[in-house]
Amino acid sequence: MYLYRSPWPYLATILFVFHFTTSSFPHHHDYCVIGAGPSGLQIGYFLHQKHRDYVIFERNNVSGSFYVQYPRHRKLISINKRHTGKTNKEFNLRHDWNSLLSHDESLLFKHYSKEMFPHADVLLKYLHDYTTKLGLNVQYNTEVRDIHRSPANHSTDQNLYHMHDVNGNHYTCSKLIVATGIAEPNVPDNVPGIDYAVGYEDVSIDPDDFEGQSVLVLGRGNAAFETADAIYGATNLIHMVGRSRVRLAWATHYVGDLRAVNNGLLDTYQLKSLDGVLEAGLEEIKIVKKNNKLHLLFKEDDADPADSLDNFALRDPYDKIIRCLGFKFDKSIFKNDTKLQMGKGRTKKYPKIGYNYESVDNPDMFFAGTNTHSLDFRKSAGGFIHGFRYTARSLHHLLEWRYHQVPWPSHTAPITQLMNTIIKRLNEASGTYQMFGVLGDVIILKNNGLEFEMLEEYPINLIHKLYETSGHQGNRIIAIVMEYGRDFSGPGNDIFRIDRATGEPSEAHTSNFLHPVLYYYEQLPTEKEMNTKPSGVALPRPKLLHHIVEDFLTSWDGPLSHLLPLRRL
Repeated sequence: MYLYRSPWPYLATILFVFHFTTSSFPHHHDYCVIGAGPSGLQIGYFLHQKHRDYVIFERNNVSGSFYVQYPRHRKLISINKRHTGKTNKEFNLRHDWNSLLSHDESLLFKHYSKEMFPHADVLLKYLHDYTTKLGLNVQYNTEVRDIHRSPANHSTDQNLYHMHDVNGNHYTCSKLIVATGIAEPNVPDNVPGIDYAVGYEDVSIDPDDFEGQSVLVLGRGNAAFETADAIYGATNLIHMVGRSRVRLAWATHYVGDLRAVNNGLLDTYQLKSLDGVLEAGLEEIKIVKKNNKLHLLFKEDDADPADSLDNFALRDPYDKIIRCLGFKFDKSIFKNDTKLQMGKGRTKKYPKIGYNYESVDNPDMFFAGTNTHSLDFRKSAGGFIHGFRYTARSLHHLLEWRYHQVPWPSHTAPITQLMNTIIKRLNEASGTYQMFGVLGDVIILKNNGLEFEMLEEYPINLIHKLYETSGHQGNRIIAIVMEYGRDFSGPGNDIFRIDRATGEPSEAHTSNFLHPVLYYYEQLPTEKEMNTKPSGVALPRPKLLHHIVEDFLTSWDGPLSHLLPLRRL
């Protein structure tokens, strides 16, 4: 007799086992990268090239999802200089601020836009192509949370990082790279009435919505001026309030300060056409709403807005207040008991890390991209694509040596080739040019000075740990670093003064503009020397120090001005 049995109990068991397997058993990778923005893709590219076991988690369905919303008015401020008069790819990257590094010549941004300041949608298209053409392992729609570390065990001697996504899937890795950017809007909690202000993240991009209105903008950065420039043709007036004076990028040599492409409001302010810019600490003010108008008052002022000081600069009411106070790091992806120190002072919005990009609190947790900008804030370009594409490569070299015993890439040659090698790097290298004062070329003199070995784009603040971080032994070294003059730039300095530059080789040490500086050591600097070097100084005092005089064309190949003094050294 045939007895029929329903298949449903068996299917239910299979489905239960499948669910238990996918949601409870962890998916393990050697490297987990959080975020598929430019920095996550860049470090992913290097891991991919080395065939490492990695995954990039992206909470949205596109690479570079930050640029879906930002900048709000869609014009990037990273330059897309397509022509330099040269064909050397490395040199051209000095002036291409949007391309990521790869072996694929089609993935240069000049092929995507002819605009000097491209539309943000073009960058989204570029990042999509970068991901797909290079075959990067990006797992989209995966919002990870509750990141935490379990201690190293005796069998592996490695930490293990755990995380879950919103569907309950469990992931682990032994090396975690956080590349989430600085993307959470900064909303101060010490300004009463701040909720009356509309945030940069939500502000309308239609000038008609501000027609005939009086507008106050809180903030002093590029987002604030971008917003003002987009609407000042429609408004009655725009007033702008910030903690400190306007810092112009062409005065500070810092790309994150106010760019010329956004500073139209300064014209209408200085030409007294109703718009205005002034300084006030936000911790001193409050926003009050009365008769459907918004008023700015000092916190200790309890008077009616109409009774405020009769010459108070902000005594008239506003129709709208727009908050453009920048962004900060989002710590919510970490479990509450995960210790994660933040920087102090002006770097308080960045995670605290060492010069090897590793968390000071969590071994084997590294940061990439804008997250690492605390190391060079207001000094170099590490918070932007044209800077962090190189620091991501440096991070990868550090990881390769530390975890896979692959030394930092180098090349060795007879000492007779040293001059030509140095000159070629000075006139072509893009990484040391963009990450001035942070990454440098290190030359190790070997075999009693008969040959040399060069490490390119090495983090100079790790030079006292050369072997530990690169796998290369050496004491007699030359470090080549690009630097600006220390006392030249600044928001209050006249950087257009008539004697702003020098062309005299004997006065090269007074150079104000970007120029090469060579440090020769017979013994590596000590950790104490690195920690106690004066502020603003790239490296401790060497045995010999040589400045190559600045050059208007940034071409250091003059036989008498550049080559002869270097040959004497």
